[in-house]
This record gives sequence, C-alpha cells and structure tokens, in this order.
Amino acid sequence: MAQARQHPALTVPGADLGRELERWEQGALKSSLAKLPERKTRFKTSSGIELKRLYTPLDMAEFDYARDLGFPGEPPFTRGVQPTMYRGRLWTMRQYAGFATAEETNQRYRYLLKQGQTGLSVAFDLPTQIGYDSDHPLARGEVGKVGVAVSTLKDAQILFAGIPLGEVSTSMTINATAAILLAMYAAVAEKQGVSAQALQGTIQNDILKEYVARGTYIYPPRQSMRVVTDLFAFCRERMPRFNPISISGYHIREAGATAVQEAAFTLANGIAYVEAAVAAGLDVDAFASRLSFFFNAHSNFLEEVAKFRAARRLWARIMKERFSARRPESCMMRFHAQTAGCTLTAQQPDNNVVRVAFQALAAALGGAQSLHTNSRDEALSLPSEDSVRIALRTQQIIAYESGVADTADPLAGAYAVEALTSEIEARAQAYLSKIDEMGGAVAAIETGYMQAEIAESAYRHQREVESRERVVVGVNQFQIPEGPPRRLLRIRADVERRQRRGLAAFRRSRPSRRAEAALSGVKRAAEGLDSVAPPILAAVKAGATLGEISDALREVFGEHLER
Repeated sequence: MAQARQHPALTVPGADLGRELERWEQGALKSSLAKLPERKTRFKTSSGIELKRLYTPLDMAEFDYARDLGFPGEPPFTRGVQPTMYRGRLWTMRQYAGFATAEETNQRYRYLLKQGQTGLSVAFDLPTQIGYDSDHPLARGEVGKVGVAVSTLKDAQILFAGIPLGEVSTSMTINATAAILLAMYAAVAEKQGVSAQALQGTIQNDILKEYVARGTYIYPPRQSMRVVTDLFAFCRERMPRFNPISISGYHIREAGATAVQEAAFTLANGIAYVEAAVAAGLDVDAFASRLSFFFNAHSNFLEEVAKFRAARRLWARIMKERFSARRPESCMMRFHAQTAGCTLTAQQPDNNVVRVAFQALAAALGGAQSLHTNSRDEALSLPSEDSVRIALRTQQIIAYESGVADTADPLAGAYAVEALTSEIEARAQAYLSKIDEMGGAVAAIETGYMQAEIAESAYRHQREVESRERVVVGVNQFQIPEGPPRRLLRIRADVERRQRRGLAAFRRSRPSRRAEAALSGVKRAAEGLDSVAPPILAAVKAGATLGEISDALREVFGEHLER
C-alpha cells in the first residue's frame, strides 16, 4: 500500500518539537515537580508497560496511517470491522445467564429480553460443561449451581420455550460438550419450525483455552481439536450464519494473564484452529469469516482500548500474510467482550457498578460487536434480577447517552492510545514468535508454557495487591465496616432432586433401542475419519442424553489428565 500523504496540519518538524519538549521539561515541568512531586508509584499497565508522563507525535515516529490505522471496515481493521461501526448498528447486548433449572433460566431470559437485551447468552452448570448428566455421581452438589442444567433435548426445549430462535442471536459458553449443545439447539429450532440455515449466534467451542486456564475439558487436546474442526465443517454446511467458535481470551485473563498475554495466547490458539481446519481440508476463505473472538474488558482503561485495537490489527496481518486469506472478511476480527469478573469485589459490592461501567466503555471504544456487563453482586453469588437490570442499563446508557457510539474509533490518533496499541502488538507478536518456535499453541499447552506464564503474572498481581502497590478500592484501601450481604440469589436445595426425577422420566419414555443405535453411530464416527457432528445430532434426536453421548466419545478418545 502506498505511503499516505500527511495533512499539513498534522506535520510537526521533529527537531522543533524535540526542542519544545525539552524546553517544557526544563521549565514548566521542572518547576511543577519541585513544588508538587509525583506520586511514589510505578506508572505502568497490567502488562508492565511503563507509561510516559506525556505522549507526543515523537512517540509516533514510525507510525504510518495507511499501514497501521487505515479506515473502519478496511484492512488492517484497527479502527473497527464496519465502516459506520455503531452508527449503523449498536453492539449486541447480551447478559450471560443461566442457573438452576431450564424453567427458571427461561424466565430470566424472557425478563432480560423485555428489558431490552438484544441477544441471549447461555451459562451451563459444571456437570453439563464436562459431560455428565444431572444424575451422575460426580454431578452431586453441582447441579444448577453455576449455570443451567441441561442433560436432554427436553431440557433444551424448556430452556428456549417461547423464544423465537429464528429471530434471536444466541451465544453458548460451552466447550468440551459444544457439539452436543449445538445439536440440541438445532433440534429445538427444528421443532419450532425454524431452519438451521436461519439460526444466528455463537458456540464457544474453544477447547484449547480450557487446558490453559479454565479446566472444563474432557478429551485429550488433539482429539478435542478434531471435534472443533468437525463443527467448523458442520456449521459451514448446515448453519452458515452461526459462528462455530469463539476464540476466548476472557478466561485466560481471568486466570491472571496480562493484557499482552491475553491477546497473544488468544491469537496463538486462533492460529492453531485455522491450521487444524486447513489440515482437515477446509479452504481458509470458506470458514474464516465465521470465526469470532471473546475478550476480557479489564480495568486499565487505555490499555484495554489499545489491546482490542492491537489484536484486531495483528489478526488481520496473520490471516493475510500467514494464511493467504483472499477475502477481506476472512481477516476481520469480530469479538464479544465481557467485563472482568476477577475485578469484582465482595467488599462494597456497589463499587462494582462503577468498575463495570468503565470496563464496558473500554469495550465500546475498542469496537466490540457484542458485550456482556457483569452484575454488582457476582463476587457473592449468581446475580439477582435487580443487579442484572442495572448491568444491562449500564450498556444502554453508554449506547444511548454517552455519545461514544456516534463516531467510529473516536480515540484514534490519540498519542497515548496509538503508542500503546503499537507496543501491545509488538509484545504480543514476540510471544507468538516464541510459541511458533515451540511448535505452536497445542505444543505450548502440552508443555505447560502458557500456564506457567499466566501463573507468574497472577502471582505478581497478587503480590502487588498485598503490598498495596496496586490499590483495589474497598479491599486494601478505603475499607469500611460492612454487614452480611442481603438479597442474594440462592439456588434452592430441591433443584438437583427435580433434575434427577426429570431424567428418570425422560429415560423411561424414550425409545431406548433407537438411542442405543444412535450412540453406536457416534462411536463408529469417532473411531474412523467421518465427522462426529451429524451422528451427535442424530443421537440427540433419538433421545440420547448429553452424558451418554459424552461417554460414547470417552470410550474412543479417552480422557485428558492434567500433568
């Protein structure tokens, strides 16, 4: 691309500016510091990037507008993936929700949609995430606790009852059992009379970050990667408007990663998925435009805005230069963001409303396509109805009252933001180069490299909090006496018992032989080279449960045991 001509108003002679900066430092700055010394702290971001006192055009000496910034909707997409950004359509407002039974979660979804939410986001309980039915011995005490319990197609039907799946975009945070839940979703839509071709949404399906940060894996990494790429092909053929993966840095950041590590490790995993799909025979331009990403919106405001912009620019270059993507859409990084759960405090929980507000603002200024705002009481329990409404209203106030949605990438050209964007990109690229030398993301995960890097960052952060080098309002400074929390959402004790009864009735009423035959089909596909996705859909329709389908794959793939 040709060098962009600078506008005369933007041209500042470097030598003249350098002399002016030195004059300011020796004059006004020196005088001010003598009277009022700066705070005794290291001014740095979460990634350890030292922040200058002042940024000027001198910090953008290597900056090329056309190469590094460009225009919204065009490579390198630094300024966003749509030409008009939020002037055309606001980000999708999702509130991650799921608890107890399918009936109760369905009521919460209906409530949120009435309050103006524009997309569903499903949280599943731990047994569902790791492939156990609600009546499995290992599920005891966990049913419905951190999300909704879904073991059968009937559960899924109840979960989405009265919700027109042809009109609503649905995101599902599910990984090891993603193929099963996506099959259930498609089967529910079919019963509603909605074609799979019309379904919109995202299945997380990012198993690599489970080994790195979250832990809800079942099968070994390489077998899990096969299931992931099978879903890529399945969605391309049968659900073309559905994103088959959400490559997730969110949980990597929640585990203690810095902003740079979050960007680098997420993109490293993204590279691994693209390589696996290409190796499986998929053309990169046939699936790349449906890849989506999921990032954390953390507390260091300018660093977060810069992180989103840097990751988008870096991914565009990776797709073009590394994978020879021909279509501009293949180089777009579309991403969902969620405010940082790990920053929420049990102390003075109303302070979390403020934290969430500026984290959400950073996501909007960083160009997110979809956003979830956490609730003030989530450090104490699953959120109450009042709390999720405040969290949703936070997004709506940013969208409709703040004015930041009225222009594309409004912080572009800010010296500090552009300098941070370039610095984060360079540091993330250094990580990517090291991971390449190790043989890629899967190898880096298998050797524990990513996990060790995150653990070191988490330890360093905790030391800074405990030493008060890093202030957390209400936790290590500005504390107040507090009574016990009130009006928290509690999961009833009878939820697990009701789920067990429902499962027993489901098994009695289903055609058992048909379910057994379908499970045999899942095993045959897993043993061979055929995609496991169509047999899983057939098994769901035949009445096989989530746990039974997971067990069929366990028999063939085995289970992953952490070193």
